[in-house]
Amino acid sequence: MADRVYPSSKPTSNPQTLNPTAPANQQRFPAVKSQPYGTNRPIYRPQPRRHHRSRRTCCCLCCIWSTIFLLALILLLAIAAGALYLLYHPHRPNFSLSTLKLSQLNLTTAADSTSHLTSQLNLTISAQNPNKKLTFFYKPITVIVESNGVQISNGSFPSFAHLPQNTTLIRISASGSRDLDTEGVSSLRSELKKRNGLPVKVVLETKVKAKMGGLKSNSVGIRVTCEGASVVAPKGKSTSVASIDGAECKVDLRIKIWKFTL
Repeated sequence: MADRVYPSSKPTSNPQTLNPTAPANQQRFPAVKSQPYGTNRPIYRPQPRRHHRSRRTCCCLCCIWSTIFLLALILLLAIAAGALYLLYHPHRPNFSLSTLKLSQLNLTTAADSTSHLTSQLNLTISAQNPNKKLTFFYKPITVIVESNGVQISNGSFPSFAHLPQNTTLIRISASGSRDLDTEGVSSLRSELKKRNGLPVKVVLETKVKAKMGGLKSNSVGIRVTCEGASVVAPKGKSTSVASIDGAECKVDLRIKIWKFTL
């Protein structure tokens, strides 16, 4: 038998044998190397998230809850004040000028043209508490007596408790000794020449607390102004009694806010 010849499994070393029809001078290109995808692209770095919206939401919620709290507090205070008013019916105390007696009023001028005023008077103020369940506690009272802006005398009265539906007489002895300027002297002398005498204004200033059952308020300043009285200057050792028929007293609250007094 004849021996069969099988083709070799090894590739031929000459590449031209694969394509015998290819020309001999054809240019050969190097094989293209494969590159991984995205080699030249920048690396992606995730940006941190911004929480502006969440912060703004928190601020809005805080403002809303603060407003609700303040409104609720104001509502509760209004309800409490209304309940106290219905329960106690509070009223301001009433003041009136009962008597004013001027025992001394001397205006002298020295050789150097300095004018000096000395005075002595006694007055009585009637204080009435119209409330049924409200007690007032007054601190020491300062009293100033003046005429057309010129201070004549001053005095004081000690602290006291003003019980409900009670009338208290405040008796004050006031005196004065001071120098006057030219304007004050001319104003005082012109009033002394009038038949009705000097117009007198009495000013009382103090602080008061109110007690309603077991509740007690803070001290509040008050000013009592009594106007409409007039008195003639006394002669010798006699005492001149003031005319108080048209005298009226007004009570004003003196509330201090920071540096201002209302």
